[in-house]
Amino acid sequence: MTKISAFRAVRPTRDKAQLVASRAVATYKSAILAAKLESNPYTFIHIIHPEFFEDDDNRTAPNTPERFNKVKHRYEEFKEQGIFIEDDHEQLYVYRQTKGDHAFLGVIGGASAEEYKNDKIKKHEATLTSREEMFTNYLDIVGFNAEPVLLSHRKSKKVDELLEKIVQERPEYEFTTTDTTTHELWLTTPEETKSLQDAYEEIEAVYIADGHHRSASSVRLVDLHKERGNYSPDKNYNSFLSFFIDEERLQILPFNRICKSLNGLSKDEFLEQCKSVFEIESINKQETIKELHIFHVYIDQQWYRFKLKDEYRNFEDAVNTIDAEILTKHILDPILGIKDLKIDDSISFVSGDKGKSAIEQAIDNDVYTVGFELYPVTMDQLKAVADAHQIMPPKSTWVEPKMRSGLTIYNIDE
Repeated sequence: MTKISAFRAVRPTRDKAQLVASRAVATYKSAILAAKLESNPYTFIHIIHPEFFEDDDNRTAPNTPERFNKVKHRYEEFKEQGIFIEDDHEQLYVYRQTKGDHAFLGVIGGASAEEYKNDKIKKHEATLTSREEMFTNYLDIVGFNAEPVLLSHRKSKKVDELLEKIVQERPEYEFTTTDTTTHELWLTTPEETKSLQDAYEEIEAVYIADGHHRSASSVRLVDLHKERGNYSPDKNYNSFLSFFIDEERLQILPFNRICKSLNGLSKDEFLEQCKSVFEIESINKQETIKELHIFHVYIDQQWYRFKLKDEYRNFEDAVNTIDAEILTKHILDPILGIKDLKIDDSISFVSGDKGKSAIEQAIDNDVYTVGFELYPVTMDQLKAVADAHQIMPPKSTWVEPKMRSGLTIYNIDE
């Protein structure tokens, strides 16, 4: 059973939705970020980056209560200026993001903190306590959540039928952003809301595809209210803002790797050591990876196919089937000397949406020496790791859709 809670979204007026919605601040280059803040008074970035126009003397330290209070104040200003409205009744929100020929269609609603604790919402990534505490403090002070956690689930015929009926109507929002992605949002009627909630109750579990720290921090907020003695089971903080999407509509891309050196080896020595575990042959750039446990490796302006030999395919557990783990176990650690992917500055990660060209550019510019293109983690692999209560290797997946902030804001304190 999956519980999905309706809520009264705080959201931009129809004429300003395109101007308000923003990507995560970290995804913008500094020059572009500055240009957006200077040219667009409605962007949600003004809320989460409230000190852009202030003098240095008035600026606060990042991730402090003082900074979070400024975020809250800027949010309240947006509401006072009429940039945001709040729906007058609880509902769900159907959202579709179309990127190229792929449409990501699902439902924005509240995911249950209790189901998270009871492992009905399954995790595959470890979280850092320090980041959890910081995000919890942020939520506690600002009182809202603006970026949904991405939750995937098995395909549901009932949910599909309801969604297909809803999207026949005119959306409340419909706009295209400069990255050529189209965004559409529909409001649901009370009848549609109830039907969707009933359909989701037949889904046994959901899996966090993106947003482990955001979900963990939201659940920690519930515990914080219990510790204070002011907990209420009726408050919105018992759920956290989420986008529910079936696993067949989700898109999982790899996180490719680029490394600065061959750990003192020549190219020929490196290839020779790899041959003990992989079948290796040269290929052209146009070849694609067609199955798991094959890497494409770029070095000295040449691509190679590395295929894991059969005798190394007797995997001990779900994590060991992940190609990122295979690469670490057989090449990055023993040959290149990279022991900890989280802290070693000799390795970097390239999202799979950038393709082979991004790897080539890094190597050909002599910043890096060797690049590895991986096959995407499958949904079955991700679920197997989560079901076994294991943790995926760092930077194993690049998951889409990437949600925009500010379209449906979740009022935590209601």
